[in-house]
Amino acid sequence: MTAERPVLLVGYSRYLYSELCRFLPGRSLVLVEEPDAARKGKVHEVVEAAVLIEDEYLRPGGADSFFLRHRDLDPAMVLPGHDYAVPVVARLAEHYGLPGAGQGAAQVLRDKRLTRVVSSAVGIANPVSRSVDSPAEIAALWAETGGPLILKPANRQGAIGTRVIRDRAEIDAAWRECTADAAEAEHCLPEREVERRMLAEQLITGPEFSVEMLVRQGRRVFGNVTEKALYQGPRPVEQGHCVPARIPAGLAGLLLTQTERLLAAVAFGTGIVHCEWIVHDGVPYLVECAARLPGDYIPELIKGAYDFDVLRAYADLMRGGVPAVPAVPSAPVRAAVSWHGHAEPGVVVAIDGAEEAAALPGVQTCRVMVKPGEMVNPLRSSWDRTAVVTAFAPSAAAALETARRAIATIEITTTPASAHTVNPDYQTVA
Repeated sequence: MTAERPVLLVGYSRYLYSELCRFLPGRSLVLVEEPDAARKGKVHEVVEAAVLIEDEYLRPGGADSFFLRHRDLDPAMVLPGHDYAVPVVARLAEHYGLPGAGQGAAQVLRDKRLTRVVSSAVGIANPVSRSVDSPAEIAALWAETGGPLILKPANRQGAIGTRVIRDRAEIDAAWRECTADAAEAEHCLPEREVERRMLAEQLITGPEFSVEMLVRQGRRVFGNVTEKALYQGPRPVEQGHCVPARIPAGLAGLLLTQTERLLAAVAFGTGIVHCEWIVHDGVPYLVECAARLPGDYIPELIKGAYDFDVLRAYADLMRGGVPAVPAVPSAPVRAAVSWHGHAEPGVVVAIDGAEEAAALPGVQTCRVMVKPGEMVNPLRSSWDRTAVVTAFAPSAAAALETARRAIATIEITTTPASAHTVNPDYQTVA
């Protein structure tokens, strides 16, 4: 490879790849990707600064098989690019003798059902939840709880296959929709069959937050609470994020403490987590916890709010170092917001206003995720959003106003899909 020990990134993430390239020596990044995912995501076209190894690492025993064929890689660290890679990365870290979450912790956190079982055992509040294989089993939970419910996969990401059920009459349709969505081969999954496990859960309502936490050998070294907003409608897709969350210090402290309790319960080792919560009547209810870097530009928001490069600190941690972090508690220096847009479904025929949006004072990132000729799907998951803006300002209200104004400036014109031929392999890569 190079004189530098390589960094092993398992699973392609556009954001994580580009950010790692900021501070890694040239060609020291080794990306491991499933062959199908590499083709669907056009990964060969965008990873010029990395060595690409195509490998079916998501098969049972895939991590062990990869290690036995690539012992000589001797990576400095191994990182997951998405949720599906988390258990593989934990196993590879063990094989290569590197810091990691731990195989047991990774397996529990990767499965929403197992996360509920373990977190409930230590007294963390969870909604009533059941594994379901049919509409009849959803109806039985409705009879038990009185509804409403939320249906979701236990082992997917980005709100794929997730829908709120507010009327018992919607159960059959929701099952058909969600199981079809969850069975789709999104860009980071191979085309071979990947097991789908569905959950039906009591719907908990209230403000939603996420905790981003750097952990070294089971102990917190940095924690942040992000406030999030969802699109209206039956699909709980995230629309925006604000760092730091606009909540009292006591609630922020409680969310951090509950996240630490969960990580202690699963015996989490070293890494970063993105742990989601809903607060109902002052009680944090666990949604899920991902043992990987957060998406939706949250690392950029943390950097903007605290002048703290959380990705670089994460890399230092996974090398076995002790990263320099802000004092805890740390007062933010500014507010940082991300906001997403979604165009009318159809084929994109024109995109206007992106340059004007990017030039607005306070805008940091402005990205349109579709191109003319590509498809805009109905809003079913995070992959269906069409644009994103991040903005920094002295106050959250000012940053939010700027981000929303920028998104409103971007105009994506579509026409009905029936009038066009669309590339079926196109997928937006997060």
